[in-house]
Amino acid sequence: MIFPAMITRRTLLQSLPAVAASQSVRKPNIVWIMADDLGWGDVGCYGQKYIRTPNIDRLAAEGLRFTDAYAGCSVCAPSRSVLMTGMHGGHTSIRSNPGGVPLAESDFTVAQLLKKAGYSNGLFGKWGLGDIGTATTAMKKGFDTHTGFLHQAHAHFQYPRFIYQDDRELPLEGNSDSSRKTYANDVMARHALDFLRRNKTNPFFAYLSFTIPHFEPHVPEDSMAEYRGKFPETTPFEAKNGRLAKQPELRAAFAGMVARVDRYVGQVMDALRQSDLDKDTLVIFTSDNGGINAGGNFFRSCGPFRGQKGTMYEGGLRVPMIARWPGQVPTGKVSQFAWSFQDFFPTAAELAGVTAPRVDGISVLPTLLGKSQRPHSDLYWELPRYAKGEFLDEVPQQALRRGRWKGVRTKPNGPVELYDLQTDPAEQHDLAAGQPARAKEFDAALRVARTVPRPQKEPAHPWWDARS
Repeated sequence: MIFPAMITRRTLLQSLPAVAASQSVRKPNIVWIMADDLGWGDVGCYGQKYIRTPNIDRLAAEGLRFTDAYAGCSVCAPSRSVLMTGMHGGHTSIRSNPGGVPLAESDFTVAQLLKKAGYSNGLFGKWGLGDIGTATTAMKKGFDTHTGFLHQAHAHFQYPRFIYQDDRELPLEGNSDSSRKTYANDVMARHALDFLRRNKTNPFFAYLSFTIPHFEPHVPEDSMAEYRGKFPETTPFEAKNGRLAKQPELRAAFAGMVARVDRYVGQVMDALRQSDLDKDTLVIFTSDNGGINAGGNFFRSCGPFRGQKGTMYEGGLRVPMIARWPGQVPTGKVSQFAWSFQDFFPTAAELAGVTAPRVDGISVLPTLLGKSQRPHSDLYWELPRYAKGEFLDEVPQQALRRGRWKGVRTKPNGPVELYDLQTDPAEQHDLAAGQPARAKEFDAALRVARTVPRPQKEPAHPWWDARS
């Protein structure tokens, strides 16, 4: 059974012994950079052969690369809910992905915790946890500024008519049904860089939540040109609703979007160095869920793993995860420590020198600093089915990792599959029939790892009409 972890308060100086023992030491800045639908295998340091990601690869060379890190869920909204609340997928408020469902008003986010610890907080990109008009927009959940999207469907547009800035519409020049001039992610990146430059003296938490390489598969020409004509193309992208723009060069566009994310990472690192904040800042790069195997799996986005976004297999849950902090995080190392998005909350609390509330995550700061620590007893995920504001009365898709073993329920109310990730990380050999006692143990653990989710009423919002 999974029990929430109570995080013990430690001071910043106790947590970071390499820092001089002075009460005037600045608390470390935290930069969390998250791509959208980027797979474990989409970047060079994880084996990508076709798409160049030199800035992300440099991040790994100068920091710690994790092989066994996991998103909070295999789809967007619940994964982000896990990240913000520190509660795993069986306890967090948002469990499925309809689009505009808000957090519970009572949810306490990591941004609210860091704000109480004296941090300035900025979100640049997709929030997805409360649309405009709700009580749980980013600005109401601990962020001092936000430039980007609130509703997930709105975030599908790479050239929308507007995005939000501090809960107000920010028109994007030249964007209409017939004109596509201003790339939303470029605007969000510029605002993020400005935030980094403006916070030289105060500790900050910058959450850069870019919306690429999620489809709509479009990117400016300067990123597209490098890959145009380099790959045999596949079936063009054509949105069913007719509002998103068709893309005949799908593979080139996907590669260009990944390269654009890499460009943003390079810009962030340059800004930190130019502001002399490099050594004061923990930078973490990751993705919100597993890859989408774009272009017929040409890029092997999920690496060697089975499944993709939306599944409970490793391809849907395992994500790239890189941490860099000069003088603190080991350089050029690879870690097999298994952790997930719920661990960010208590880790951030320990970095800030404050006590976290009772959450499911554990602080992974010892691992980030190159020290040994006790692993999770269990890591849990789920993806319930949702209809008309209610969850169906059934045992959902689930997964639970316990050491080298993983149990997976791929169908609602279905049997549990059992895999040994140490010998079979691609989950090709279901061992449940040959190990019935272990399979029964996992079935029982999966059934008690969750609470019954609250209703997920989505506020009505016409994102597919002319406003988008």
